[in-house]
Amino acid sequence: MPAAQREARVVLDSLRDAAAAALIAAVLALPLLGIRLSDSAQGGAPEYRLLWVLYAAVAVFFGRLAITYGSAFAAGFFGRADARPPDGPVTPGNDKRARLIELLIIAAMIAFAIALPLLPFAERNVIDRSTLILIYVLLATGLNIVVGLAGLLDLGYVAFYAVGAYSYALLTQDLGLTFWTAMPIAGLFASAFGLLLGFPVLRLRGDYLAIVTLGFGQIVHTVLVNWTEVTGGPNGISGIVRPSFFGLSFAAVPAEGETSFADYFGIEFSPDHRIYFLYYLVLAIALLAGLFVWRLKRLPLGRALEALREDETAAVALGLNPTTIKLAAFALGAFIAGIAGSLFATRQGFVSPESFTFIETAIILAIVVLGGMGSQAGIVLAAILLVGLPEWFRELEDYRMVAFGAAMVLIMLWRPRGLTTRRRPSVLLTEARA
Repeated sequence: MPAAQREARVVLDSLRDAAAAALIAAVLALPLLGIRLSDSAQGGAPEYRLLWVLYAAVAVFFGRLAITYGSAFAAGFFGRADARPPDGPVTPGNDKRARLIELLIIAAMIAFAIALPLLPFAERNVIDRSTLILIYVLLATGLNIVVGLAGLLDLGYVAFYAVGAYSYALLTQDLGLTFWTAMPIAGLFASAFGLLLGFPVLRLRGDYLAIVTLGFGQIVHTVLVNWTEVTGGPNGISGIVRPSFFGLSFAAVPAEGETSFADYFGIEFSPDHRIYFLYYLVLAIALLAGLFVWRLKRLPLGRALEALREDETAAVALGLNPTTIKLAAFALGAFIAGIAGSLFATRQGFVSPESFTFIETAIILAIVVLGGMGSQAGIVLAAILLVGLPEWFRELEDYRMVAFGAAMVLIMLWRPRGLTTRRRPSVLLTEARA
């Protein structure tokens, strides 16, 4: 194909792809951004803000266009003529450029997350809800190991989340451990539960695996509700220990023998200090988890997980041990979920069984699938879409879930492989022939 025709095809495909994404964004933004319930003398009346819907669609259009056309642009910029359409064949040359574009996008996301508390609109409420989004990013990162890399459909993932939260609460209250000591121990407890789940499902695949993991999640939830002597039953556990800044308390009046954060640095006390510190703490842990998964993909274990996902029979024929691989996937994913649970508990200061229902697993799984299986950047985008927008537009009440369901249906129709649709192998051995 001549270079001019190839370039025209890339542009046309990119425009069609961006237009489809903008249409989905407009339909999703209509109930979330375009309609607002306002108070009036006659009661609640809808207020239409269609200009906001247009802004959202335009932003998504140009953002998607930059992502899909970025690979071809990079090829022209570096003087290479072997650009391919976004969904075309993957070769070592254009795959390296695609990875470069993806790294640039991730770097932009990280820079924005670090600078967020310094921006003019970053009030306390924005930072607190951003912390919740980062907790879901951390949860989706752990589930991405099990579902995205290993291909094991886990519908009981919220059980590890609950184990981490309750373990942290009990360790800090009953044993008097500090945040920095209790958090990794809570992760190890959740990892042990991951191994406990892994053994019974070693020979199961597909739907059968999903049913067993779903049952495991329901068992843990039932135990939390009925074991009142330990978990507090439906009332949960309150008064959970907050994190400290290397021993410096964020309380207005620190306990005896403690020094407050404000007094140590000679600044005026503000309750926002704890909110900002927790945000940066969760951000750092989420970045470490993302770096771990990124590195895991390039290690022998990560490639073994991908081999198991693609074809378990072929992986066994190559000499891989599926027992070890599955157990490792469940343990690693559960450990990250346990860490996320401890962060959720310290953010809320209270845990109860209502926070760990099946709907939480559904949301986390939706983030992984919507973002694109195995994609870290896609997880962040999906978490903002599925967790951030409903949190910021709670005035729509029950209509939020209608918009949530409609968004999932549209995404599965238009983007069945997620927002980041590019799926590529971990290793490319030779250059593809023209």
